[in-house]
Amino acid sequence: MKRKELLFSQDEIKNKVKILAEKIENDFEDDFVIISLLRGSFIFAADLVREIDKLIEIDFLTTSSYGHDERSSGNVKFLTELRTNIKDRNVLVVDDILDTGNTLKAVVDKLETYSPKSIKTCVLLDKPSRRKADIEADYVGFEIDDLFIVGYGLNYGDYYRNVPYIYNYVED
Repeated sequence: MKRKELLFSQDEIKNKVKILAEKIENDFEDDFVIISLLRGSFIFAADLVREIDKLIEIDFLTTSSYGHDERSSGNVKFLTELRTNIKDRNVLVVDDILDTGNTLKAVVDKLETYSPKSIKTCVLLDKPSRRKADIEADYVGFEIDDLFIVGYGLNYGDYYRNVPYIYNYVED
């Protein structure tokens, strides 16, 4: 039988988002671009940008590598393009989780072709034990073990993004 195991409560997530926002505010000048990777990071990115008291522009990229599976396929597809010109601008890429690193690496590589001034990355969750691509996030909320997790934007299939905390299932 499976049961839910709470990993991070709403309050823990909220506090971590505030800490990340403070670090980002200290590191970035005004007028930078935040690029949220949809769909997983939309809740995290929304909470994060509301905590940043600087002039920022927000854009989105939609990528896909999971489909309805628990593991990344390793094949990163870009489903949308940027609307913002990032040439000579500072960019912060926001994602929900850094797992194999394939998606974040593909996104950074693609964004570099637009000649930004700088690119930094921020993830709420990091699973370093699963890393396949040579990439580390500049800002990390929580480091976790190799667990399949849902909630706070993270999905299983098309569901559970709306859960305000993060959990996994464990066998009893």
